[in-house]
Amino acid sequence: MNNEPTPTPKRVRFVELNAKALRALADGDLAGGSAEAGIALDAHFVCERARRIFGYRADQLTKDPSAAPWTVRAAVSEPDGAVVGDAGFHGPPDEAGMVEVGYTVVPQYRRQGYARAMLKALLVRAAAEPGVRTVRATIGSDNDASLATIAGFGFERVGEQGHVRDGLALVFEVPVDSIQVT
Repeated sequence: MNNEPTPTPKRVRFVELNAKALRALADGDLAGGSAEAGIALDAHFVCERARRIFGYRADQLTKDPSAAPWTVRAAVSEPDGAVVGDAGFHGPPDEAGMVEVGYTVVPQYRRQGYARAMLKALLVRAAAEPGVRTVRATIGSDNDASLATIAGFGFERVGEQGHVRDGLALVFEVPVDSIQVT
């Protein structure tokens, strides 16, 4: 008999990172991004990867403010309020009703269930939207943690793509009517 306590599933809420917060973070201004978001963000939000992504997302929102409900957000652990990462969609649903998820966990919170909690919340959101038919996840072929995170949510591998900077990525999709969020 296993006497180990069953870990309590993690819960997260999302806090909007508007265009001003994203621009501040892209510029390396952690204090300004935190002030604009209304929460104390971790230094991870101004690392090189984050700055590149947040700059891209700030430009996206400048060009199309209607994309705001679909873009990146800070993920906050509940009930303790720790900022554990960022997550969101790459944009609104495309003409085929597909959205792509993305999530990152702050290093000190990895391997604790937060990526799974973020992905679950994103899938619930996608399934509740009438215009969404498919959710996609593109994951680096060597990202074992993220590959394990999507397991059990009904994703099927549909292809792969190469990228000069990031290497080989595997593409997974799940129809919203097949999403499993237990």
